[in-house]
Amino acid sequence: MTGVGGIGNCLLAALPPADFDLLAPALETVALAQDEVISREGDRVDYILFPHSGAISLMVDFADGETVATAIVGREGAIGTLSVFGPAPSALTAIVRAEGIASRIPSLRFHAAFGRSPAIRHAIHVHLRAMLVQLQRGGACNARHAVQARMARWLLHIRDRMDDNVLPLTQEALSQILGVRRTTVTLLMRNLRASGAIRSERRGHIEIDRLKLAAAACECHGTMRREVEEIFSMNTTRPFVAVPSNGAGVSD
Repeated sequence: MTGVGGIGNCLLAALPPADFDLLAPALETVALAQDEVISREGDRVDYILFPHSGAISLMVDFADGETVATAIVGREGAIGTLSVFGPAPSALTAIVRAEGIASRIPSLRFHAAFGRSPAIRHAIHVHLRAMLVQLQRGGACNARHAVQARMARWLLHIRDRMDDNVLPLTQEALSQILGVRRTTVTLLMRNLRASGAIRSERRGHIEIDRLKLAAAACECHGTMRREVEEIFSMNTTRPFVAVPSNGAGVSD
């Protein structure tokens, strides 16, 4: 399968030109602003969003106002794809954690192309398999592993979708992602700074040492990344994990 070159989103880039052309006339480029709420739980799914850069967390909202993240989506995936299986409101809240750009298409236009193109259907099935890995492993991780190891894991998941070791995250955002109090995040940050996993922190920006952070994370980051990479590589889509700027690998 020959994909479309020069496209930042892996799902779109993997499509043969003829199949991409089914989507292209209706695609528009949009900016993803830091902390922007793309959609809320219960919203109608009007658009399918394909990030080219940045990172979006998928959140569960609880009745008491608390939240917890279930997955991170970046250039490897899309937002709103479950709508192809039938009309239903969004099951999760999607919040931009690292700004970027994306292509979006009205859901009805995408559904029509999905019905016509086996290649588009295949790309979405690959994406959903990768998302299922995150949801399954993430649920088990939340039940089994200490919060500090889980925070290191989430920081690495976001770093995997960026090209910089400085992550645009506030302690409030980490509190929402982890489902813990701000005071807990402050303590965890202090511990990770002491270990060298976090090099520096100023409001809204966290500089990490990727190798040391990987050592502080639970096994789930490495396991999820390998399983997702295997799904993408077996299905002829290019890997999404960003290469560190110094060319070094990550020890899992």
